[in-house]
Amino acid sequence: MRRPVMRRLALLSASVALFPGAAPIGTPAAAPLAGSAAVPAAGLGTGANAAKAAALSSQPVLPAGPRLPGFAADLAQQPMIDGPAAWGALSQHDAWARIARVPQSALQQARWDYARSLVGSERGGEAFGVLEVMVQDDPDLAMVDGYRLARGAALTLLGRYDEAVAALASSGLSANPEACAWRLRALSQGHLAEQALEQVDCARAALRVARPKAFVLAAAQAAVEGGQPARAVEWLHPLPDSDPAANLLRGRAELLQGHGDEARLRFARVERSGTIAQRTDAQLSEIEARVAAHTIGFDEALRKLDAIRYSWRGDVIEQRALRLGFRLRDARGDIAGALDNGATLMRHFGLSGADAAILPILRDKLTQALDPARKLPLDKAAGLYWDYRDIAPGGAEGDLLASRLAERLQSAGLYERAADLLDYQLFVRAGDLARGPLSARVASLYILAGRPDRALDTLRKSEDGSLPDAMIAQRNRVEAVALSQIGRTEEALAVLETVPGSAALQGEILWKHREWQRYADATAASLPAPRALDTIGQAVVLRHAISLATLGREDALAALHGRYAPAFAGLPTAPVFAMLTASPMQADPAALGRAMAALPSASPAGDLADLLERAPDVAPVPTKGAKPGSG
Repeated sequence: MRRPVMRRLALLSASVALFPGAAPIGTPAAAPLAGSAAVPAAGLGTGANAAKAAALSSQPVLPAGPRLPGFAADLAQQPMIDGPAAWGALSQHDAWARIARVPQSALQQARWDYARSLVGSERGGEAFGVLEVMVQDDPDLAMVDGYRLARGAALTLLGRYDEAVAALASSGLSANPEACAWRLRALSQGHLAEQALEQVDCARAALRVARPKAFVLAAAQAAVEGGQPARAVEWLHPLPDSDPAANLLRGRAELLQGHGDEARLRFARVERSGTIAQRTDAQLSEIEARVAAHTIGFDEALRKLDAIRYSWRGDVIEQRALRLGFRLRDARGDIAGALDNGATLMRHFGLSGADAAILPILRDKLTQALDPARKLPLDKAAGLYWDYRDIAPGGAEGDLLASRLAERLQSAGLYERAADLLDYQLFVRAGDLARGPLSARVASLYILAGRPDRALDTLRKSEDGSLPDAMIAQRNRVEAVALSQIGRTEEALAVLETVPGSAALQGEILWKHREWQRYADATAASLPAPRALDTIGQAVVLRHAISLATLGREDALAALHGRYAPAFAGLPTAPVFAMLTASPMQADPAALGRAMAALPSASPAGDLADLLERAPDVAPVPTKGAKPGSG
């Protein structure tokens, strides 16, 4: 029974040795003596000396050095990995046994031998873990070319191709055949064919010897995707004719050479012997071949592509399916379908290389779809823009597109949808110069939608002290209206105190909230001249009269009558004016109610009148003799 127990202890000890900062089994970690925190430093005592001790303890402390330093220099002196044989081969048992038994001074070398063996066995995840532990114990390893090569290889095996290429980018690895082979593999599997092909000459020496077929497939894939099918066929020649991965690339190479029948046969063979990924790739490749040969109709091709996308997601297969679907739908004039495929391609895979030309096409299609001349129903137009708002044109063209659609929504009374549309434009796409007026417009739409809370939130989030004074004043007016709608009248009036020409708006807010005394005082100085009165002038005088009548100010009403009676003569509102000012004692609550109803609809608040009207009345029709500020 002792041997299995000892073996488990050895494995446990090896596991501990793989992790940085671990203490050997059986060795207690260093710890302060009990109560040591309460013992003052020797010779420092208490009082002033204790303050000095505290000051010393607060001084910056250098970070801890490497736990196992020195191996970076040793590794840099060792022969460079220049071919597959240099990775070495260790059995799992031997590697763990060695790591468990070596002294600490040889631990990094044991780890390095194990990591190389794991790379040679294509076990990238485990190799990467060991290499990470090594560099944590000795950060200088990151500067050693041999270590960078092993790390780049492990990252390639993990499918982290961008990081792998970065790790292999050392100048000392630029002409190393093994590094070139791994770079070729990483670039090819990352579908950077042109860059991968640049590594072929340098990697040729490392590829002549026996090694995993993934390298040959990577070289062939780069040749296929780089438009060099003949070279791809040469690379694939050593692989068996029945190999599904090789047949998939052979079929694509035959297709590029115009051999459609041979390509379809290769794809059919893959569908019978390959993995699910290879079979799906073969199905897609066959569709590509038939589209290129014009032997399949639009409907059938699109149906097959949709079936592939329904069952397969998230890699180059879906990317190719989306790319082909976009081309087909664009060719047949299917704007909605082209937008769907193109936008999905952009969002999930990006539009780089040859795909970069797709984005301008998508923007043109969205602009065409929303062109007023097409008379697309409003609900469909709004939905289309919202679904593809991230591909809308930028600059003035994009602003105009969004503004036109928002105007249509506003005209239809869909204020909140219009505000949401422009809110996205405001915070995601608009430039600094456009944000000022756009923020006021968005807030106004939210007020019209009965959402003053969202209006205030929009204004707060878009606040910018660098805006022109006129724009800040306009934002303040809209903010005051929103505040008044949620009952914060005092704050609304405070906001308007510094806004030039806001007396009319202040009066409107006071009128809406039945602040009779304050309204009468605020509007007394801004009454119009006593001559020809337009509808706004009539409304201002009559409102002032109603506030005075509500307060029982008969002397002021008499003065008002003497001043404006000639101006009201012959106007439709003359009877109301006479009732309020000539016979104020007869102005009972019913008469005041009729006077309110007879007021002209014109408002002195100008373009903000509609916003103020969205607020509900906060008090009933006034009664004669009401106290100031009451309803």
